[in-house]
Amino acid sequence: MKKIFTIMALLLSLVAMAQVKPGIEVLRDSGFKQLQGKRVGLITNPTGVDNNLVSTIDILAKAPGVRLVALFAPEHGVRGDVHAGDKVAGSVDKATGVPVYSIYGKTRKPTPDMLKDVDVLVYDIQDNGCRSFTFISTMGKAMEACAEQGKKFMVLDRPNPISGTKVEGNIVEDSCFSFVSQYPIPYLYGLTPGELAVYLNEEGLIGKGKKVELEVVPMDGYSRDMNFRDTGMPWVLPSPHMPVPETCLYYPASGILGELYLISIGVGYTEPFKLFCAPWIDAGDLAAKLNARNIPGVRFRPIHIKPFYSTGKGENYAGVETYVTDVEKAPLSLIQFYVMEQLAKDYPAQGRLFDKATPERKNMFDKVVGSKNIRRMFTRRYKVADIEEYWNKDNDSFRQNSSKYYIYR
Repeated sequence: MKKIFTIMALLLSLVAMAQVKPGIEVLRDSGFKQLQGKRVGLITNPTGVDNNLVSTIDILAKAPGVRLVALFAPEHGVRGDVHAGDKVAGSVDKATGVPVYSIYGKTRKPTPDMLKDVDVLVYDIQDNGCRSFTFISTMGKAMEACAEQGKKFMVLDRPNPISGTKVEGNIVEDSCFSFVSQYPIPYLYGLTPGELAVYLNEEGLIGKGKKVELEVVPMDGYSRDMNFRDTGMPWVLPSPHMPVPETCLYYPASGILGELYLISIGVGYTEPFKLFCAPWIDAGDLAAKLNARNIPGVRFRPIHIKPFYSTGKGENYAGVETYVTDVEKAPLSLIQFYVMEQLAKDYPAQGRLFDKATPERKNMFDKVVGSKNIRRMFTRRYKVADIEEYWNKDNDSFRQNSSKYYIYR
């Protein structure tokens, strides 16, 4: 009995801390009126929860007047039981008996057969605010399918965990569209999932420009200058290497470089996306030189690791741990390029990383960056100065254009 009261007290404390209600709670507070009498499909994963950590799956399955008829599984599956990158198979959800259709396997887009018994397709996933995270691609492809099949699409909105003000990176260019760069938006796009859905729809970016009937259920209490901690909401990791909200700051700082698989960025150790380590790096020297650059809002400290898996498994690696001290000032996505510049200067035999990268990894790097020009320009001299203007050339115009679709101020 004591254990039960302790758990209840913890759940109540979570609710008390939460300053923001996610879209699923706002929908529930309305009595699910938008879904009354509807056959509902749901795209979600373990991040789709209320502030009591109750799954949106279970909430909609029990919602009066709502028929939850199908679940759609993105990367990692609806209950989070599939490893990153692995294909998701169709199944039946054990808790509700609702069929689960995979949209991260043979198809990345709901088929007409999957949607035939659905009136409204609902999307509820916590994103990380970075273009290369696959969930926003899933959302856009599902919007496209609904537009084609005449189905309504609903987004239960959630925060951009970095904030709704951070925009960085060039818009995706024609040669680099892929599931990690599905739409012509910057690398950090400064929108919530709901705002991004409106942007894609109104700008004619889904399918061949055909619009979907779209409704966004907004959050209550959210403002766009909030990071995830500010919301007071419980964090549920959206993928295995995103254990805390702060990881969302470091994913864009190292994840592009991580595509080369030549140095450890902390994936496989206890600090995913925070590290830059290799067996040939002098940790103290690299930290001192990077700090001497006075990159705004960023500091580094020396670190020595032995990765448990992935790049460098079981080997002694050394390098730096990254600390973002001021999110608004920090050029998050350029941090990895500053590190590559320093490595190329100090370790010309090992640190000119693109000389060692395979064609496959270079191609993936370009897809994540959204441009082949960045790699071409950078590798001429390994200088950030050669790419900085190009990398940020679309920021102001995108911010101005996307602001028309802001739901939050």
